[in-house]
Amino acid sequence: MRHLRTDRPGNAWVVGITGGVGAGKSRVIKLLKEEYGAHVLLADEVAAELEMPGREGLKRLVGHFGEGILSADGTLDRAAFAERIFKDPKELAAVNAMIHPLAWQELKRQVTAIAGSAEEGQDMLIAVEAALFDEQSRRFCDTLWYVDASEENRIARLMENRGYTREKCQDIIRRQPSKEDFLAFSDVVIDNNGTVEDTRKQLGRVLGSSRHHLADSRGLWAAGRER
Repeated sequence: MRHLRTDRPGNAWVVGITGGVGAGKSRVIKLLKEEYGAHVLLADEVAAELEMPGREGLKRLVGHFGEGILSADGTLDRAAFAERIFKDPKELAAVNAMIHPLAWQELKRQVTAIAGSAEEGQDMLIAVEAALFDEQSRRFCDTLWYVDASEENRIARLMENRGYTREKCQDIIRRQPSKEDFLAFSDVVIDNNGTVEDTRKQLGRVLGSSRHHLADSRGLWAAGRER
């Protein structure tokens, strides 16, 4: 496990959660929230807010793609837009270059606000879920976790939860970063192929079974960053 030097408030212990579609990041997030009291921030939701009418994200998208990406009410036609950009890697990269810096700026603001609300001496666990981290965005996380699941399990979950065909699931997975890409930025791998209890036990081993252990862990991370 690598010690990371971060630029976020010292009393917030920030865990970045990533993984491919269907891997089960929501299960990990739910356990962290319900059993460890984590504050949860979802990068996709932050990005969606930035793409609302009047926000800088939507202005950038319209400036690049034109008003043809909008619905009649002036909002982003998300279904059509997603279909368009995911077929063209260059266009997807252009969108990421426009939206990601804004999203991480907003996430950092929210982390700062949450950390600032802590009482003196109180440590806070904040879980930030994102599709993929990079060298810049990972800097405000103490640790990055990759939620892993087999392709077959991911397909089964997507078919059950979203009603996708097998072919659509395979196409979506093929267009996402590879496991190697995720591992390049990850410190911890959560194997999410098993039951909820299997996942719960892994979180317990990583975080400890109490907030006291969590605070101790944070202190060790801080000491590691000072070396």
